[in-house]
Amino acid sequence: MSAARPLTALRTIAVIAALPLLLTACGYGADSADDDKQTEVAANAKKIDGLDEVKIGYFPNLTHATALVGVQGGLLQKELGGTKIKPSTFNAGPSEIEALNAGSIDIGWIGPSPAINGYTKSNGKSLRIISGSASGGVKLVVNPDKIKSLDDVKGKKIATPQLGNTQDVAFLNWIAEKGWKVDPQSGGGDVSVVRTDNKITPDAYKSGSIDGAWVPEPTASKLVAEGGKVLLDEADLWPDKKFVITNIIVSQKFLKEHPDVVEAVLRGSVKTNAWINANPEKAKAAANEALKEESGKALPAEVIDPAWKSITFLDDPLAATLNTEAEHAVKAGLLEKPDLKGIYDLAPLNKVLKAEVKDEIDDAGLGAE
Repeated sequence: MSAARPLTALRTIAVIAALPLLLTACGYGADSADDDKQTEVAANAKKIDGLDEVKIGYFPNLTHATALVGVQGGLLQKELGGTKIKPSTFNAGPSEIEALNAGSIDIGWIGPSPAINGYTKSNGKSLRIISGSASGGVKLVVNPDKIKSLDDVKGKKIATPQLGNTQDVAFLNWIAEKGWKVDPQSGGGDVSVVRTDNKITPDAYKSGSIDGAWVPEPTASKLVAEGGKVLLDEADLWPDKKFVITNIIVSQKFLKEHPDVVEAVLRGSVKTNAWINANPEKAKAAANEALKEESGKALPAEVIDPAWKSITFLDDPLAATLNTEAEHAVKAGLLEKPDLKGIYDLAPLNKVLKAEVKDEIDDAGLGAE
């Protein structure tokens, strides 16, 4: 496959101008979108490797805005030609890993903890991390009438999206560092960890069934709009305030059989991130339109504005932070000490970055040989 070339200024303007018109619906389900809601393919477009479709998974979260904008805005489909995107959405990472293992998706945007779990449980055979996508965008939001300090979290009911997902691991690690005890499986202990679908967390907060939540955007800002207070921004716990929150993964089988398709998706992701960073207000509006298509309702300004500011979109998977997140899972009792050698394959990404005249990215010694 020939090396990718950067978009010309004229083509970039055309893509930006067309983006709001290109947004198309994708189902909001646990596993899949309806066939009649797949991204449209240009007439007479050529299929890559003769492949009819590529199945892509992601979350309806702002931390997955690269996928939201890239898929629904047509930027990824543009790179894939006649190979049609079949999108699927998920609430949290473990269910997306199940879909990847079952062949229901080929490529996915996902948090680091499920990627680590999926890799280790398959003895290094199920997936590779092939790119980064986002950093930040995770907060502990609490009811200020019940919780006024970090120490007040003890004895309270705090939601996370799903057992073993990235926010769940981060919260359990934070609890452990406070010296408190919680059973990682049941969530019971000095703090009650209540695994709750992000879609219903705001209602659970309003009803008083939870006292707060450690969640990604836009759920965190939705809770603030309901009267919650940000008690802790997870970025403040990390050096340089950077930590991987969203990676791109691919099944090893698909990577081996369809490398040109994988490269096309990565090219679309890199161009989408470049567009997002060059046009933050337009990108925010495009992501909000995509969320509206997913949920039937756009986010109000008081939710999306602070949420958007807390997220950094980047191609670097911040590999050096992955070992730390794995250590958190070990400390939380959700994972035995893993061997992460080989979890990354950044060769396709670096090929794309080189073609875009961008610096190559390091895998922190965790790359596939």
